[in-house]
Amino acid sequence: MKKIFFIAFTLTAFLSCKKETKSAENDLITADSPEKTAKQNDGLTLLKGDFVFYDGAAVLQTHTNIYGVLITDKMHELNKKAETHKSNPTDMVPVEIRGRITNKKDEKILWENKVEIVEILNVTAPKQEDNNVVKLEN
Repeated sequence: MKKIFFIAFTLTAFLSCKKETKSAENDLITADSPEKTAKQNDGLTLLKGDFVFYDGAAVLQTHTNIYGVLITDKMHELNKKAETHKSNPTDMVPVEIRGRITNKKDEKILWENKVEIVEILNVTAPKQEDNNVVKLEN
């Protein structure tokens, strides 16, 4: 009796599954596709996270990774924009950039993932509730 119930339950479960047609092949935009925009075809990655430049080192922390930022003119431009939102030199500022991610070895940047900033999209002031740093003073 248990076997019959189990077989009936299994058959019901398989037969009641909705049949979906996979249209992913039709919706896929390839690199050669005319629907792909110029920004999608340039090999750059959109990164949103917190940026800090302090003592000659720049870091971009996203919700999933930490990137060492290559020191370029664009990085200095981003730092000037971020300085307007900082109250302390070590404050992290939310930014949106487009850049080229690399894993090549670098003598100065020891982070596994590195990014070269190509385009600055947005720089915003940090939210006050995100500022949870404990400061000790003498």
